[in-house]
Parts: sequence; C-alpha cells; structure tokens
Amino acid sequence: MNVRLDKWLWAARFYKTRKLATEAVLGGHVHVLEQNKGSRVKPSRTLNVGDTLIITKGLYKYTIEVLQLTDKRGSASIAQQLYQETAESVVQREMISLQRKAQNIAAPKSKPDKRERARIIRFKNKFSE
Repeated sequence: MNVRLDKWLWAARFYKTRKLATEAVLGGHVHVLEQNKGSRVKPSRTLNVGDTLIITKGLYKYTIEVLQLTDKRGSASIAQQLYQETAESVVQREMISLQRKAQNIAAPKSKPDKRERARIIRFKNKFSE
C-alpha cells in the first residue's frame, strides 16, 4: 500500500487538515530519518512501515516509528495504533511540559478583578494612615 506522507500525518491525527499537514512538511517541520540523518521531504513522499519521523509542533518534538499505513482518518484510538513514539521523545516532551508549567506559576497573573482591586486598596489604605 502506497500512502503519501501528508495523508498519513492527517490520518494519524497529527494535523487537523491535510492542508496543515502539507504546509508542515513543506515548512520543514517533518523529517524522515534515513541512515541516522533527518532529511527534509516532500508531502508526496511515499511512507513505509518502519520509517522514523521527527515531527516538530511548537515547542514539542515527536520522534515516532510508523507501525501501520492508512490514508483514511479514523477515531483517535485507531490513529494511536498507526505509530509508536520513542521513550526518549516522551520523556523530552514531559520535561518541556514541566518547565512550561513552572514558568506559568512564576509568571504574574492577569489584571486583578473588581474584588481583588478592592482588597488591594484596603490593604494600601491600612498602611498609609
């Protein structure tokens, strides 16, 4: 069975539409490992079982091995059976996620609402007298 790379990425639910999958491949966000070297590919590249893909989405990098081929989009549970993510990739994504959460905790929140502003004013007035 011959399956295009962009169709498989769409069927495996890495992208919502084929157009987004095609743009990601053309933009250099998808690489196929060949002889320990990730090379850029075209959306029309034929995918084979056992190929290793490196997919970059935002800050996250997925390293996956193709287990099955299909060009039809199914449910999420079926899509998860099409590939297997490497253990290093999972650990790396979890580390990035934890770092982002730590940064969000330390970051200031949005503007105070009406209730919080009233508390701030009362607090300031308590020490200004």
